[in-house]
Amino acid sequence: MGYTVFEKVLRSHIVSGELVPGKRVKVKIDQTLTQDATGTMAYLQFEAMGLPKVKTELSVSYVDHNMIQGDFKNPDDHRYLQDIAAKYGILFSRPGNGICHQVHLERFAAPGKTLLGSDSHTPTAGGIGMVAMGAGGLDVALAMAGEPFTITMPKIVRVLLAGELPPFVSAKDVILEVLRRISVKGGVGKVLEYTGPGVKSLSIPDRATIANMGAETGATTSIFPSDEVTRQWLRAQAREHQWVLLEADADASWSETIEINLSELTPMVAQPFQPDNVVPIEELEGIKVDQVMFGSCTNSSLRDILSIAHILAGKRVHPSVDAGISPGSRQVMLESCACGAMDELISAGVRILESSCGACIGMGFAPPTEGVSLRTINRNFFGRCGHASGKVFLVSPEVAAASAITGRIADPRKLGIEPFEFRQPEQFIIDDSMIIAPSAEPEKIEIRRGPNIAPLPEMPPLPESIEGEILIKVEDNITTDHIMPAGAKILPLRSNIPEISKHTFEVLDPTFYHRAREKGGGFIVGGENYGQGSSREHAALAPRYLGIKAVIAKSFARIHLANLVNFGILPLLFHKAEDYEKVDPQDVLHIDASTITTDGPFEVHNRSKNGSFLVTCPLSEEDLTIVKMGGKLNYIKEKNKSNA
Repeated sequence: MGYTVFEKVLRSHIVSGELVPGKRVKVKIDQTLTQDATGTMAYLQFEAMGLPKVKTELSVSYVDHNMIQGDFKNPDDHRYLQDIAAKYGILFSRPGNGICHQVHLERFAAPGKTLLGSDSHTPTAGGIGMVAMGAGGLDVALAMAGEPFTITMPKIVRVLLAGELPPFVSAKDVILEVLRRISVKGGVGKVLEYTGPGVKSLSIPDRATIANMGAETGATTSIFPSDEVTRQWLRAQAREHQWVLLEADADASWSETIEINLSELTPMVAQPFQPDNVVPIEELEGIKVDQVMFGSCTNSSLRDILSIAHILAGKRVHPSVDAGISPGSRQVMLESCACGAMDELISAGVRILESSCGACIGMGFAPPTEGVSLRTINRNFFGRCGHASGKVFLVSPEVAAASAITGRIADPRKLGIEPFEFRQPEQFIIDDSMIIAPSAEPEKIEIRRGPNIAPLPEMPPLPESIEGEILIKVEDNITTDHIMPAGAKILPLRSNIPEISKHTFEVLDPTFYHRAREKGGGFIVGGENYGQGSSREHAALAPRYLGIKAVIAKSFARIHLANLVNFGILPLLFHKAEDYEKVDPQDVLHIDASTITTDGPFEVHNRSKNGSFLVTCPLSEEDLTIVKMGGKLNYIKEKNKSNA
C-alpha cells in the first residue's frame, strides 16, 4: 500500500509510535517559529530548561503581532526576544519585516521538512509540502530543546481538486467552501491533504491561503504536494536547492474524500461570528459596508495585492468605507512598490498599515460601533475585531476590493472589468537584512527584561481531592478568544500571567476573575470543540493561575487540549452528552484523584445536587502523569533529574 504526502514526511521523522490513526506518534521537529504574542512565554519556558542553545535545524523568532508601542510593554518584550535570539542561536525577524507565516513561506519553509510554531496558522507552510503544525508555546520550547513533538496520528482526508478557478474566484473561496461543508470542528483529528489535477493550477500563495485557513476546521494540519509549481517558487526565492518532489502514491489510502470542482466555485462569504457560517455572495449582496481590511497571514501575498490593485485601478474607495491593507512581508511591500501596485492602492484611498497581524487580532483598525467590516483574514470570532459590537465578514481579496469601491457587499464578477491573472516573478526581490543572525559570542549577551516580564508562576501537582464550584458553563465552539481575549489592551500583558489572568473570560463574564480568586479556583464546563482557534497557551495558563483544576466538556480542540495538559489542568469528557444539561454554574463538584483513569469512565460527584455523573479522560497514561505532576515543565525537570 502506498503513502500520502503527510505519511511520507512523517515516516522520515518518526521517533516512536505507528502511523495508525488514533495511535500516539512522536515526531522529530526540524524547524520552529514563534511570534511575539506567544514567543515571550515560550522563551521564558525554554530558559527554564537551562540549555545553552536550541537543537533544531532552524528556529526563527518573529515580531508581528504586538506592534503598537503605546507604552514600554511591547518594546521591552521585543528587546527581550532579540536578546534571547542572539544568545540561544535563533534568527530574529525584526518588527516591520513581516507576518511570520508569509516570511517563513518565502525564506525558510521547505518541502519534506517539519515545522512547529506557537501560532495556530503555522500550517500555512503546508502549501509548500511541509508538515507544519501549530502548538502551544511550551511544546515549541520543548522542540527547540530537542524533544520530539507528540501527536495522535490523524486520519488523512483527501481533498480532490478538479478544474480551474473561474475569474474573480480565488483560493479563499476554496477554503470557505471546505468550511461550509465540514464546519469548524469537521477537521478535528484529521489532516486535509490536497490532491488531483486542480492542484497544478494553484500558485504557492493560493495553496498557502488554503492551508492557512484549514486551521479553522480544527485539522491537525493541511498539506499540498511539492511539484514543479513548488520548484518554481523556490527558484524565484533563490532556494531551488531545497526542492524535493513529494506526491501521494497512486495506491495511497485515505479515510475519506472530499471532491471539489474548482470550475464550479463562486465567491463565498463567512458571516459573523464563525468561519464556517458560509454562504454564496448572492445571499448577502447589497449589505452596507463600513470598513474593508486587506491582508493577514491568509491573504497578504504579492498575488493578493496585485489582484486588489487590478480591481481598484483608476477607481476610488467609497466615501463611506474605511479601507486599509497590511502587506504580508517586506518582500511583498518591495515587490508591490516596484510594479506600481502600491501606487494604485494609495491612489484609490487605501490606508497602508504595517506589515503585521494588527487588525486580525484586534490590535488597531477596529470597525465603528455595530460596524460591518469585510476582512480577508481567517477568523471572525465574537469580539476579536477589538470590541463586541463589530460584525466581521470573511471574504476573498476580490470581494473585499469590489465592496470597497461600491460601499456594499459586491460580487466582483459584476464590475465589468478584465479578469486578473497572477504571474509570479522569475526572481523575487530578496533582502534579508531585517533578519538578524544570532550572536557569534552568545556568552557575552545579557538578556534585558522589562518590568512587565514576570517569572512563571508555580504549578503545584494535582491534589488528591479535587473539589470546587463550576465557575462558568459555556456553549459549543468556545474559542481561545473567549477564554483569553487578544487586542491592544490585553496582548501586551502576555509575559505577565498574574496581570493577564484578570481578563480571563472577560468577553463572556466580567466577574469570572474575581469569583475565581474568591473561590480559590474550581471547574469550567464546556460544550463541543472547547478551546478552538488560536494556539495561545494563555487560555490555559491564566485559568491555571486562577486555580482551575479541571475542564469538563463534550469535546476539545487539539491545541487547547495539549495546552491544558502542559499546564496541569485535567481535561475530562462527559461520558453521556446529556449530562452537560444536568450541571449548572455554582454546583460544587468533587473528584477523587485516585479514581482517575484513561481506561474508562469514572465518577464526578455533584455535591449540590446529591448525585454523580460519569466522565472519561481523553489522555494517554503519559499525559495523565504530566497533569498529575502539575504540568509538563515539572515533568521534564523530574525526567532530567532521573537521567542525570
